[in-house]
Amino acid sequence: MKLFDVYPLYDITPVKGEDVFVQDDQGTTYLDLYGGHAVISIGHSHPKYTAAISEQVKKLGFYSNAIINPLQVELAQKLGALSACDDYELFLCNSGAEANENALKLASFQTGNSRVIAFKNAFHGRTSAAVAATDNKNINAPINAQHQVTFLELGDIDSLQQELQKGDVCAVIVEFIQGVGGLDEASAAFYEQANTLCKENNTLFIADEIQCGYGRTGDFFAFQKYDVSPDIISIAKGMGNGFPVAGILIHPSIEAKHGMLGTTFGGNHLACAAAIAVLDVMKEEELMKNVGETSAYFLEKAKSVPGIKKIKGRGLMLGLEFDFEVGDLRKKLIYDHHIFTGGSSNKKLLRILPPLSVKKEHIDSFFEALKKVIS
Repeated sequence: MKLFDVYPLYDITPVKGEDVFVQDDQGTTYLDLYGGHAVISIGHSHPKYTAAISEQVKKLGFYSNAIINPLQVELAQKLGALSACDDYELFLCNSGAEANENALKLASFQTGNSRVIAFKNAFHGRTSAAVAATDNKNINAPINAQHQVTFLELGDIDSLQQELQKGDVCAVIVEFIQGVGGLDEASAAFYEQANTLCKENNTLFIADEIQCGYGRTGDFFAFQKYDVSPDIISIAKGMGNGFPVAGILIHPSIEAKHGMLGTTFGGNHLACAAAIAVLDVMKEEELMKNVGETSAYFLEKAKSVPGIKKIKGRGLMLGLEFDFEVGDLRKKLIYDHHIFTGGSSNKKLLRILPPLSVKKEHIDSFFEALKKVIS
């Protein structure tokens, strides 16, 4: 049997990782400044993380959500404390797409409406409602057209107000920093007015924090830079440092009912052990503080690089925009200088999404290589 060929692959086979580095099957070491789409938060193979998973699988790897799982309670308590969102309630699932799917479903339950407002260049996942709210025709199949989604320009508050006043919208879903779309971010005024308009029009405000959350911006969540209170917050990627785990944080004004949401694998014992270890390491090693310091250093270094037209993003969710497409540049960084970086739907943008443990010397290595490539 062959694999279904849907991924364009670089000719590299990683077999080992440690902190911000991965090693391939030929013994070559690479600096990982992409973290597998911002998934690696505390570094590859962190000893506390690997120990937690190893110890848990020796005891119990999985049982269904039909029984009491104290690890879920511990995870919720630690997540609430570190994120300063302890008044929310947690529903656990497996992936970012599933998190957004449940967020949209819950919004429809709560409001009785079915139309969704999303924004151009959004990416919210590849499942049914989540992909319908994703502004990419290439990954939307005809079956996804059953969902009612209106796409607006990010930052267009007048159009948002007009759409909400029609009274049929269940949710406004937004990435506070767009990931795949190219690190665009609207103004504080837009986000804060959008938050108010949703509350005035029986519409849930969903913060998609799957990529921009979990400490990546220096705050725990990207929305915390603004005066907003999302009704639902979706989380994934950095939550498990590579172990599949995700969830939604749900405002207490939304009442739970047995059976309204569910999952087989979500919140299993191994997933919880991984997620708890991530939170413990983030707190103990002050990784959000490191994000702020390393980000400031990155931004200062970037000013000295010729050819960079714009620097986008916050924290360690950063983009360097050039006046040319960066596909060949990324290949040279990988094959000639052994550095992983990322792209986006903006073909001229180089995305930087390293583990939150990255240090200034790693940033130096990147810029030394980048200057050689573009010289």
